[in-house]
Parts: sequence; C-alpha cells; structure tokens
Amino acid sequence: MPSDLPSPARALGSSSAEGQEVVRRFMWEIRSINVYLEELRQLRANALGITGPQWMILMALADLDRENGVPVNVVSKLMHVDSSFVTTQSKLLEKKSLLRRKPSASDARVVQLSLTDKTYKHLASLAAQQEALDEFVFGEFGTRELTEFAGRLTALRYRLEKARLKVALDF
Repeated sequence: MPSDLPSPARALGSSSAEGQEVVRRFMWEIRSINVYLEELRQLRANALGITGPQWMILMALADLDRENGVPVNVVSKLMHVDSSFVTTQSKLLEKKSLLRRKPSASDARVVQLSLTDKTYKHLASLAAQQEALDEFVFGEFGTRELTEFAGRLTALRYRLEKARLKVALDF
C-alpha cells in the first residue's frame, strides 16, 4: 500500500484485526455488488436473446463508438477478455443484426465494431427505464460525491491490478 495512504487499521484508529475485518467486509460487499450487476446485465441480455457477455460488448460499443466503430482489441481490453472472445461473440451478434463488423480503413487487419440502428432503437427504448433505475440506485449521491467515489474505486482497481501482478510474480 502506498505510504501516503493509511492502512485500514490506522485509518480507523483500531487494531490490525479490526482493519482486516473491515477490508474483508468491503471485499464481500464488492462481490455482492458484482453479483447484482451481473443479474441486471443478464436481464437486459435476455430481452434481446443474447448472453450477458454479449450485452457487455454492446454496452462497450454504446460507450466508446464515435461514428467510426471500435477496434476489437479496444473492446477486449475494456472487458478484460481475450480479443478472440470478442471476435467470436461479435460474429454471433452480427448474425442477429445487433452490430456491424467492418475492416478498418487504415488497416484491413483491424476489425471495427459498431452498433446497428436496431440496437440503437432498442437502447433508446430502455433509456427512460435505465434513467429511473440509475436514480433509484444512485439518487442519494450528488454528482460530486459520485465522481469522488468513482475516482476512489478507479484508484482501488489500479492498486488491485498491481497487487495481482505482484502476487503472480511471487508464484
């Protein structure tokens, strides 16, 4: 842990055992949140007759595409999966007319993914429902508070990534 950040035990002014308990509780809460996010993702995916990971590919494209499409490798990095997985799943989504695959104009080896009008229409039909859901889930946070919380989670994700690499090197 960086030296400028107090350990959970020091931050709470408590014993190391109490600090470890707080860390364990936090990790369980994060795991529980992930389960609920997965269930929500699956419900959205089911409405289109696709899998949860396929829904995440569509969501990545909705977030990242700025008219020219998004390279497969960018989507795979965002999702933390191998690019071959995104390639395979995007071909299935293309067969369902939910996305388009086309070679990049600058490098034909690179496949650009983009959403179809059918998918944009479906997402637009969900917009009001999603906004109400977001208000229900995040309504008690102000924009500043949510931005700060998201920033702290991002910092935690970076530290966890470094910890994963450190542990992997130790084995």
